Amino acid sequence: MDQAFRSTHGIGYVDYQNNAELRMRVEMNRDRDYQLGQQVVARLERQVHRDL
Repeated sequence: MDQAFRSTHGIGYVDYQNNAELRMRVEMNRDRDYQLGQQVVARLERQVHRDL
């Protein structure tokens, strides 16, 4: 798990657990990625429903 976390976020899981500043940065990035994904889904759904 630590290896996957490190490759995804650039820090180890233990560092994530012990450093509140790093944790906030990771969570903000996760939230941003989620919001971007939701925008992509909405855009694709509009295109699909428009073409019906």
